[in-house]
Amino acid sequence: MFAHLTDISRQVGRFAVIALAGAALVLPALLSPAAARGPDGIADVAERVIDAVVNISTSQSLDQKSSATPTPQVPPGSPFEEFFDDFFKNRPGERGGSTRPDRQPRRVNSLGSGFIIDDAGIVVTNNHVIADADEVTVILNDGTRLKAEILGRDTKVDLAVLKVTPTSPLKALKFGDSEKLRLGEWVIAIGNPFSLGGTVTAGIVSARNRDIQSGPYDNYIQTDASINRGNSGGPLFNLDGEVIGVNTAIISPSGGSIGIGFAVPSKTVMAVIDQLRQFGETRRGWLGVRIQPVTDEIGEALNIKPARGTLIAGIDDKGPAKAAGIETGDVILKFDGKDIKETRDLTRMVADTPIDKEVEVVIIRKGKEEIKKVKIGRLEDTDKKLASVKPAAPEVQSTPIKKALGLDLADINADLRKKYNIKDNVKGAVVTAVEQNSPASEKSVKVGEIIVEISQKPVTNAGDVQKYVDDLKKEGRKSALFLVANAEGETRFVALSLQ
Repeated sequence: MFAHLTDISRQVGRFAVIALAGAALVLPALLSPAAARGPDGIADVAERVIDAVVNISTSQSLDQKSSATPTPQVPPGSPFEEFFDDFFKNRPGERGGSTRPDRQPRRVNSLGSGFIIDDAGIVVTNNHVIADADEVTVILNDGTRLKAEILGRDTKVDLAVLKVTPTSPLKALKFGDSEKLRLGEWVIAIGNPFSLGGTVTAGIVSARNRDIQSGPYDNYIQTDASINRGNSGGPLFNLDGEVIGVNTAIISPSGGSIGIGFAVPSKTVMAVIDQLRQFGETRRGWLGVRIQPVTDEIGEALNIKPARGTLIAGIDDKGPAKAAGIETGDVILKFDGKDIKETRDLTRMVADTPIDKEVEVVIIRKGKEEIKKVKIGRLEDTDKKLASVKPAAPEVQSTPIKKALGLDLADINADLRKKYNIKDNVKGAVVTAVEQNSPASEKSVKVGEIIVEISQKPVTNAGDVQKYVDDLKKEGRKSALFLVANAEGETRFVALSLQ
């Protein structure tokens, strides 16, 4: 139910996904008319900055042999993928246009927003505004049209940098510090909703650090400033006239602004823009680990109270973490002096760390804190991810050998390796059946997965599982921490109740 803010929409069930929108602030009737208008400074800010806010016009040649409407490019796996259909304007043949038998390629247009950050002609917008465009034109507030060159783009945070060649210096904006934003603080959005041109709306900061599951680096500012289709890529200002965000997505049940909009914070934008200007691409740090949250159950199993940090579920053999001595089962508490409060904190921190920088990583291993020094590598733009666990596909059952916590387990042999396509380097006890409504079933343990460790002790056969579980029960432990691998050897931790 999230959407970017280009000039597009689509009805999905009872939710319409819109390109970039927030909602106008709805104030109680008890407030005076003066209070409802907001701070007096809004008009001054708008007057000062509006000339630096631009419209972005794109055109694309489409083969009319296909009736399907192309969609903007979004990160693979993003929930936006299923929602996006372009809503193009000025389509040939729609108003009295002829339909020719040869169905030649036609031009389609789309509109979004952007803003100038350098008077020499550097413009920032959303990547999805200019995705797949053959031509990009920047339209200034006075109507001047300038052909734009794409300097670089980042699909993961949906940003792009354009370059135009003006005949005279342009009005440019400055970035503010999004980290200083407070809940309830007034903000101003300016953009090109519904292709109307420069439009000013105001609202407040409704939330910070919002994760809408659109990508690995989600850290959105949520606002109720009214933003709609076509606002994509436009700036969000504080009352000092500084850009503190780039309007990117909305939630909308009806297709219009309902007061829930999202902007990429300026702290993230500035780092990405600097790299796009310098390299034409984003160069992110890489630790080489798969991570998962430390739940209360996992924290209890590892004797980490209160539960905190992020759990290493897997290590890349060629990654920086492996070289630094970090192991599967370690819990990272701090990275480069900063506390890890939740899993996505580490993902963002690593990505923002300069390549080749040596940082201290504080971990807990078997109840003891240790410090590891890691030289950060570079994350290549492939399917490699900082934090992901792929679920194993369920398989048919085999004859049960051991029963523990709702699991039928078997020693791995040649037949089982072939049956479940288990790689030769994966060791442990294979799951051959999962009892319904059991602790294992509730945690999505699947047939064909392999129990590799229990409470950080290696499992060599099915008998080890029963032994370790019995030992933990005698110690009075309430749960056991299982390291589970899929057939490819990708691991994740699962805490199973022993009660």
